[in-house]
Amino acid sequence: MLKTVAAFDRIGEENAFAVLARATQLAAAGRDIINLGIGQPDFRTPDFIVEAAVKALRDGHHGYTAAVGILPLREAVAADLHKRFQVNVSADEVMIMPGGKPTMYMSILMFGEPGADILYPDPGFPIYRSMIEYTGARAVPVPIREQNAFAFSAEETLKLITPQTRLLILNSPANPTGGVTPKAEIDKLVAGLERFPDVAVMSDEIYDHMVYDGQAHVCLLSYPSIRDRLILLNGWSKTYAMTGWRLGYAVWPGKLYDYARKLAVNLYSCVNAATQYAGLAALTGPQDEAAKMVAEFDRRRKVVVAGLNKLPGISCTTPKGAFYAFPNVTRTGWKSKPLANALLDDAGVALIGGPDFGILGEGYLRVSYANSTENILRALGRMGDFLASRKAA
Repeated sequence: MLKTVAAFDRIGEENAFAVLARATQLAAAGRDIINLGIGQPDFRTPDFIVEAAVKALRDGHHGYTAAVGILPLREAVAADLHKRFQVNVSADEVMIMPGGKPTMYMSILMFGEPGADILYPDPGFPIYRSMIEYTGARAVPVPIREQNAFAFSAEETLKLITPQTRLLILNSPANPTGGVTPKAEIDKLVAGLERFPDVAVMSDEIYDHMVYDGQAHVCLLSYPSIRDRLILLNGWSKTYAMTGWRLGYAVWPGKLYDYARKLAVNLYSCVNAATQYAGLAALTGPQDEAAKMVAEFDRRRKVVVAGLNKLPGISCTTPKGAFYAFPNVTRTGWKSKPLANALLDDAGVALIGGPDFGILGEGYLRVSYANSTENILRALGRMGDFLASRKAA
């Protein structure tokens, strides 16, 4: 019998894709399924971005590129960060990635090993914990609490740092909660991190365009005291409805950049060439359609929160960012995952159970409002009917 290394037994996964597969299977069998599970914009990629990729292919851009990405795109990323956050970033710090996950993988791989601690948000994106445990490091959850509007607490986070801590993972606006950590709290965290100069930081800011209620996104690149140990993760998937294009970027501190480049050479050689030209068009072209998407998500956010708070046994804090709500379902009497499974199988509504995002996710569901208002209202109606007629299993 083949024997694999023990590390593979520690790998988790992202259950949103399992729910998507189950929802697709039910739909193929003739069921009417409303999917509020997957974190994917329901909009088309703007036409001018698609045309840029087509033109790139017709112009012959279908070979290898540099492992770190084409220079015009890296320059455009640096210019965009300067324009939006007034931070100075060199194109030589930017690396173009095939989506956001490779930056997570590389960052955690660089710092994760037996005996090391890596801090990550809980509830949070499940790949953080999965990859930490794969490396043999100890995954230390940073509690993300509803009573704190799903922002992280600087004080609580700093208390978790020990001499074994190698990396701190941050995510704001956050998946799965929609929480946005206020600037004052980030200021406090960064000031505290000055006492721990050996702790690197990976800031996942993939939802940075999606903040509501007049807020402004706080980019961690704005803090000079941690720039030499900060890894920024971002990309095009959410902002420009480009999930399937697999295009992201990272800003690496100088001493880590070449490690990331070597990992890219070993892992995937380079990012698809035509996709990089699409990303260039997205950053340098008109931003109207991206802004319209965010405005529409904001409208849906209000519909979702109002509707969830009318359902029996459910309460929902208003999310401040991303396109997720994280309602509290404890008063329904159901555990989160059985409720999510029953809502899919019996009511035709696909959602994700909170425990798929961490231990502290119990008692919650993740609701993605990256779907039409019409479908959201239909889903809320089905959920109400289900909860009114079904007792907890």
